Amino acid sequence: MLFYAEPIEFTPQAGCGAPVWLGQIAEGEDLLRFAIAVHGAGGRIAALWGEDRRREAERFRLNCVFGINQGHVWVALDLPAQGDACPSYPDLSGIFPAASRMQRATRDLVGIASDGGDQRPWLRHGGWPADWFPLRHDSVHEVGVGVGFPNLPSDYDFVQVGGEGAHEIPVGPIHAGIIEPGHFRFSVVGERVLRLEERLGYQHKGVERRLAGADFATGTRLIGRVSGDATCAYAWAYAMALEAACGVAPPPRALVLRAFMLERERIANHLGDLGALGNDAAFAFGLTQFMRLKEDWLRLNAELFGHRFMMDRIVPGGVAGDLDPTALRRVVEQCEAIGREVKALRALYDEHSGLQDRFLTTGAITAELARELSMTGMAARATGLILGGRCYRQGYTPPPPYDRLGVRPATDERGDVAARVAVRFDEIFESLRLLKEMAVAMPEGDVRVEIAPVPGATGLGVVEGWRGEVIVGARIGPDGRLARVHPHDPSWQAWLALEHAVMNDIVPDFPLINKSFNLSYSGVDL
Repeated sequence: MLFYAEPIEFTPQAGCGAPVWLGQIAEGEDLLRFAIAVHGAGGRIAALWGEDRRREAERFRLNCVFGINQGHVWVALDLPAQGDACPSYPDLSGIFPAASRMQRATRDLVGIASDGGDQRPWLRHGGWPADWFPLRHDSVHEVGVGVGFPNLPSDYDFVQVGGEGAHEIPVGPIHAGIIEPGHFRFSVVGERVLRLEERLGYQHKGVERRLAGADFATGTRLIGRVSGDATCAYAWAYAMALEAACGVAPPPRALVLRAFMLERERIANHLGDLGALGNDAAFAFGLTQFMRLKEDWLRLNAELFGHRFMMDRIVPGGVAGDLDPTALRRVVEQCEAIGREVKALRALYDEHSGLQDRFLTTGAITAELARELSMTGMAARATGLILGGRCYRQGYTPPPPYDRLGVRPATDERGDVAARVAVRFDEIFESLRLLKEMAVAMPEGDVRVEIAPVPGATGLGVVEGWRGEVIVGARIGPDGRLARVHPHDPSWQAWLALEHAVMNDIVPDFPLINKSFNLSYSGVDL
């Protein structure tokens, strides 16, 4: 199958989503060999999570999703229970560095561990004992009062940098604003950053445990709130996973309406970030103008979809609402008006010497690093990688309706803040074009079909959100309810890139570099 010659059988996943192949791996060494083959073919690790299946099969399971040029491969490795010991599997972080934190989170939540690599806790933060695992089926959760464990302070073994003049600057986890919690430990000489190490997980909210045993509708509401600025991407990936598992194809009009919402979500976030980037470089005029445009954009969302962020509009089987011709005309008119204003603002940004002085060469990463860290999305394309789930590439056909829209990927080879700003501008204009095209060629027909659970079925959904690819893996239990759902945010990989992007820049540049990525804390603190 594909580039891999070992005797592993892969089955194409049916449905209207991105191309996915499913495979079962018998031994840990086979997983290691397969990962090496993926890396050698230029692939990446896309997601990794664990599962306790002892109720049904007396074993645990490690799930790994790899991105390859043709799509995605989901492989599963079953691990026999070993009494009180944690089952182990081969460490993948030596092949894909981005696997490290996923492996650590899997150890904290499920109690299966890699046989090497970084073994520090990632999510616990002293909130529960090291030998208690919240995603095991026999863990006790007392509704309304937690599990009764004291929330104790916990030390964390940050990597230290020595040498004359080196010292540390701790920042967070509580910040001077309304942003989410995260700790950043800078090792510096003077103001020059030698190393940055992040510690996240401060707002672990138990989403995956809440999803276990939920019905499809409850799962829709929970998934849409994993990371609120990407609610459409998460909802679509979740719906795609269940539709693939249950053998249901949404109506063509529903697929176009999903893309319609996803592009509006993409534009809203880029508008907000461009304003914030201007503000971080002391250009407050940019903030006021872009936030004005974003507010107008969100208000029309509320009028047309009943919610500023379009939450709960994408559901398994289709969408929960429709747009009439008048609404579609209003969208086209708004796209024309926003396009003119963004074009004028881009000219101001490009010609403002103070902004360009702050943007150019700041927070740079290379295409080689982006590949090594398995990055996707806007930040990867800003290094020159033409990688996007909405666009054609060699051997890959995007899922509907993008297979008919001819999306033009926005790229820039510089890899710095200026490149990420340029890609945001280009993506706004491309998404405006797509919205107008979809509005004038909206297919007729229904917007939703019924979807009945198929006990024991599995499915994977992959959607190109505004940050990168959002992935949801789902398994339906024998009772027709959700047995295991894992949502994956592209920030898992991109947080590592941020650590590299700040090296050799100065501490005061960190807010600007951080905002140029604008990664999700919530999306990785499940």
